[in-house]
Formats: sequence, C-alpha cells, structure tokens
Amino acid sequence: MGEQALFSLKAHVFQIDPATKRNWIPASKHAITVSFFYDAGRSVYRIISVGGTKAIINSTITPNMTFTKTSQKFGQWADSRANTVYGLGFATEQQLQQFSEQFKEFKEAARLVRDKSQEKFELLSPGLNISSPQVLCEDRQSPPLLGVNGSSEDKLFRSKSADMEESTEKEQMRKMLSEGSICERNSEAELFSLRDSNAKLVAALHEANSTIDQWKKQLAEYQEETDHLREQVAELEAQSGVSASSEELTQTVAEMEALIRAKEEEISILRGKKPDVNELEKEREEACQRIQDLEVKNSELEKRVRTAEGALASSQDARSRTESAVQKVIETLDVKIYDLSDLRQNLAKLLEK
Repeated sequence: MGEQALFSLKAHVFQIDPATKRNWIPASKHAITVSFFYDAGRSVYRIISVGGTKAIINSTITPNMTFTKTSQKFGQWADSRANTVYGLGFATEQQLQQFSEQFKEFKEAARLVRDKSQEKFELLSPGLNISSPQVLCEDRQSPPLLGVNGSSEDKLFRSKSADMEESTEKEQMRKMLSEGSICERNSEAELFSLRDSNAKLVAALHEANSTIDQWKKQLAEYQEETDHLREQVAELEAQSGVSASSEELTQTVAEMEALIRAKEEEISILRGKKPDVNELEKEREEACQRIQDLEVKNSELEKRVRTAEGALASSQDARSRTESAVQKVIETLDVKIYDLSDLRQNLAKLLEK
C-alpha cells in the first residue's frame, strides 16, 4: 500500500551543522512544501520534503519526538535516527502554530500505534514497566540563521567609549545565550538517543519474555510427550518379558528410545537459547539513570539562559535611561544657546544706540 499525504505547508528548511552543532545550514534556497505522510504498510507517520529530485527531509515520527517553537515563526525537532536536527521557518506565526498542532496530533497517533503493537507482549515482572521521561522545556533560543530584527538608528550623540562598552556587553550576553542554547541542543540530542535506546531495550525485553513463554510451552509439551513415550516403552518392556523373542517388539522399543533421545536433545537446545534477561534489565536501568542526569543538566542550563536574558534586559533598560538623560541635556543646551543668541542680539542693539 502506498503512502497518503495528510497535511502540507510551505517553509524554509534548515539542518544543524553536523561539524560544529552551532549554526543552521539552509537546505533549500526558497520555501518548499513540507508534508505529513502516513505509510499504511508499515503503520508509521513521516515528515517528507523534496527539493527537485532530492529528499531534503525524511523523518519518521516517534512518540519520543518533540517539536519546539523557538521563535514566533521558527520551530525545530531532533531526529535521532537521522542523527540531525531539522528547523523550519514559516511565513506567518499562524502557519507555525498549524504545523505544531499537526505534529502533536500525529505524534499521539504514532504513540497509539506503538501501544497497540505492544499489547501482544506482557512482561513477566511488573517492575519492568518504564514510564516516559518528562518532555523537555520548549523555551529554547532562536536559531542563528533566522531573520533578526534590525536595531533602530541612534539619534543621540554618544561617546566612542560608551559605544564600545555597550557593544562588548551585548556580545558577552549573546555569547552566553548561544552557549546555553548549544548545550541544550546537544543534551536534547543525547537524550533522544538514550530514549530511543531505552525503547529498543524495552522491546527486546518484551520479545525475550514472549520467546521464553513460547519455549516454556514447547518444553512442557516435549516433557509431556517424553513422559508418554516412556510409559509406552515401559509397557513394551513389560510385554517383552512375556514374548521376548518377538523381533518386531524389539525394533519398536529401539525406535521409541531414539525418539526420546531426540526430544531430550531439543529440550537441551531450547534451554541453552534462553536470553540473559538480567543483563537487559541492567542496561535499561543504566539508560534511565543517564536520562535523569541529562534532565538535571538541562534544567541547570535553562536557569543560566534565563539569568543571562534578565541581565541583558537590565542592560537595555540602563541604556534607555542613559539615552533619555542625554536627550534632556541636549534640549537644555539648545534652550541655553537660543537664550544666548537673543542676549547677543540685544547687546548688539544697545551698542548701536
């Protein structure tokens, strides 16, 4: 069965620089169509965008993905399978909101598909159930390549030293904000990778427990059949005491014994195939611990970013107050100059008289 297009919008597509993890790389020169598709054959939802003959975006939506709006017209999400972060720039805030809502809707649909597929498997121990970690905070720094609002022209006279100090302070603030955003993105990418590994471990545990149940059933059937064969052999041996000279009875006993040995070998092979469930559980616990550590680190980075933003806002307020004071001084000087001009004119008239 083919894929079905569900929703489409035009947007500028970006990918994070794989070398530096700092800058966005434009994947298209112009706004192109970005569509949500449903693959009925594999029961998966995908985001696909094609530029010319090249697939720019081919991202399978998983329940662990999060679409983050980093500005009024820009959003991003991390794809651990593609090992990249995609960014989309929209023409309006409304289009960004529409894409975000569709992303959440299809993410929930992907979760339902996953839960439905996992209903077939049950864990032997209830302690193996794993709850999803908390979703990362959506408050992120805007991408560096998105449109930046231009600053208004300076209408006041300021000294060069004041300009240099203000420029240095702004650069420091921007650097702190950029470093915080980069660390958050790296932590988020690693967190997505750990979540994906965790999901794979859970699936492996489900499969292992299901396989163990099947093997136990097979083992019970083989043991029951073996016991039945032993009873038949015992009956034949008892009969052989009465008619030991019967060659047909001797051959039947030999066949029964060979069949019993074959069944015992199959039982031994099945026991050797039993997976190490304890090792899988240990790996899952380590992955959960790393996820918790990353969430704590991410929370600290968010606090640093908010602190830097507050300091930048305070600096801008101080600048505004300074500019207002300078404007008042200039106005006062203009009035005094005007008064001095009048005084000179009056004095000239008095001298002429």
